[in-house]
Order: sequence, then structure tokens, then C-alpha cells
Amino acid sequence: MSDFRFLHAADIHLDSPLHGLSRYEGLPEDDIRGATRAAFDNLVQRAIDEDVDFVVIAGDLFDGEWKDMSTGLYFARAMGRLDRAEIPVFLLAGNHDAASVITRSIPWPPNVRLFSARRPETHLLAELQVAVHGQSFSTPAVTDNLVPSYPAAAEHHFNIGMLHTALAGRKGHADYAPCSLDDLKAKQYDYWALGHVHQHEIVCEAPHVVFPGNIQGRTIRETGPKGAVIVTVEDGQVSSIDRLNLDVIRWLAVDVDCSDVPADSIAERMRSALLEAWQRGGDGLPLVTRLVLTGETDSAGALIDSAADLRDVARAVAASISPNLFIEKVKLLVTKPATASEVIVGDDLAALIDRAATDPQLHELLAADLAPFLLAAQSLLPDADEADLRRYAGDGKWDAVIGTAAQALRSRLTKGD
Repeated sequence: MSDFRFLHAADIHLDSPLHGLSRYEGLPEDDIRGATRAAFDNLVQRAIDEDVDFVVIAGDLFDGEWKDMSTGLYFARAMGRLDRAEIPVFLLAGNHDAASVITRSIPWPPNVRLFSARRPETHLLAELQVAVHGQSFSTPAVTDNLVPSYPAAAEHHFNIGMLHTALAGRKGHADYAPCSLDDLKAKQYDYWALGHVHQHEIVCEAPHVVFPGNIQGRTIRETGPKGAVIVTVEDGQVSSIDRLNLDVIRWLAVDVDCSDVPADSIAERMRSALLEAWQRGGDGLPLVTRLVLTGETDSAGALIDSAADLRDVARAVAASISPNLFIEKVKLLVTKPATASEVIVGDDLAALIDRAATDPQLHELLAADLAPFLLAAQSLLPDADEADLRRYAGDGKWDAVIGTAAQALRSRLTKGD
């Protein structure tokens, strides 16, 4: 069996926006708008530079129906570069670019092989003795286990299964095409190239079951380096899986411990945390950070009251460290120290606050009373810290609304505030 190398990517989400950045000064709008394309350009260039034998993209190449033909034309040009380098590309559709979602089409270069949504297919690379199996999504919400219908492993070939799935479930990802690790192992393939989960993860090594993660973080929930993997196969066995960082803008959550720190020293504490984050986390890329202020401090009430001013302070500190360091948000999780002499939140009241998050009757009342108000006030509220509360309310997550409000309530119900 031949030795070879291939690039495994997924969840490109071409032309998807980076959420919540357009209002921040200093970050070029063209860089935000073109981030997914720039990351994909990096993917194509690395595939050529590394001289891989083929590329597999395991779903969600597109973020949905194209707004115009420029998305398809861009992808065709990118695939043309790989075609001229004689690099085949195996592609399947996921929930965001299912067959029923993408209605526009243009002819792809001959090196692109798109898996059918009707049934599983197998593509062979005879010269490498490689068999690639896969099936595209026909609709955005595929709830059936697709694995049992995948073909049997091809004899005397290195077998790769491509699938867009969260397996038996991954936090923050819908359970599309659900399956178990045992289902995958039963097919006796050598490598499972998965997509859908945006965090890099090697789930299993016998056989190798891999999520490469997405190639460009798009929100603060997608932090850290993003990219793909290059898989090296020697004598029919996976000998290495190497991560490639392809992102062009990076996201990072930065904890700032404010324990016992007076209010007039918070800026310096922010500076220290941001400087460390910039030095270790950015690789020279534009770095978008969320500062999370934690700890017990007597200044908790004052800090919560001055949330808007803290954002401005944080942005000024970030700008002084690097023009490529940005603040997405300052999140306040500070609390006032609890002592017997100071706390006026008694045990009974504290218990009521804790129980409120799981009280279904309270949820119903909030839905009836607050939801219309939040909808009416959306255009009046600043698009900053209130965004989470509005999103939670819009999604009906009243436990999260109460939990967020309770944090501030506990900080305020103390003597001296």
C-alpha cells in the first residue's frame, strides 16, 4: 500500500460573518468580512505547499444559500488552484449547505467530487489504494444514523469515512446524523473524517476518528487557534496527524482575577492579563478578546455600576498594547465578599434566588411580561452587555436570564452599596 498525505478540513462556512465585531472601532471591516475566505486561501496554499495527495472537506463548506454568485465563483477559483496542482478534493454537504439549501450552482473543476445526498458513495484513488466513503445531507436536519448504510470497507485499500455529525452529542452542536463510536468502528475503516463540531478533537485512535474543527473562529464561543489537520499514512497506517493553524483573526476569553483589588487598580490588572494573552495567544494575528472579571472584591457593586466605562477603559488598554488587540466585551462576574456582619442577603433569600432559575412558574411570568418589552426595546438598548440577556430571552432561556440577573443582585444586596 502506498504512503501518502491528505488534508482533512470541515466547517469552512464561506462568507459567514464574524458576529458582533462591526461596531468595534479599529478592526478593518474588509478583514472581518473576508475572514473565512482568507482562512480558506490559507488552506489551499498549505495544501499546495505541503504537496498533499488529496483534500477532504467534511461538510458545511458554505454557510447557507449564497447571497450571490460571488461565493460560488470564489470557490471555483480556489478549487482551480488545487486542480492545477493535481490535488483531488472530496466534498460532502452538511446541515448548513444541504442539497435542499443550496439552490444556486456552477460547474466545479474536475478535481472536485461531491458526494450524493441520496445514498452513500465510494470514490477510489486507485494509484494510492484509497477508498473514500461518504454521503451528503439532503436536508438541514438529518436525524437518522447514516453509518449503517455506508459501504463495507474496500479490501486492500486505506478506507476513509466522511461524515457530518456530532456523534452521540457534543455541547453546543445539534445532534445531526447521530451515531456512536461503536457504529464507526463496526465499518472497519481506517480513518473517519468528521465535521460539524467546531473544536479540534481526536476522538479515537483505533481507528482514528477526528474532528479538525472549523478553520476560522466566528464568535467568542470559538476561541483559540483554528484550522485543519494533515494526516500522514505509511504502510497503510496513520503515522501522524498534524494541526495546521489557518485562521486570520483569533478569539480568546481572558480571565481577570479582581480579588481584593480596589476599583482604581482594575485597569492595571486588565493590562497585565491582556499583555499576557497577547504574548501567548495571538501568533501575531488580530486578537479579539472577552475580558471576564472574576473574584471577590469590595468594589464589586461599583464595578457593575460602571460596566460601560470599563469597556472603554479595556479598549484603551488593549489599544496601547497593540493595534491588533481588540475587546469584544467585558463580562462582570465579580462578587462582594460575604461576611456575617455585612451580608443582608439571608439564607432564606439566597435560597430563593438560587431556586428562581429552575422555577417554571417564574419562567412563564417572565415570558409573558418581559418578552414583549425586550422586543419593543431592542432598537433602544445599546448592543453591548445587554446582548446576552436579549438572546437568552429570545431563545426562551429564562433560567439563563435569571442566573445573569442574580449575579448582579447578590453583589448589590450588601451594606454600603
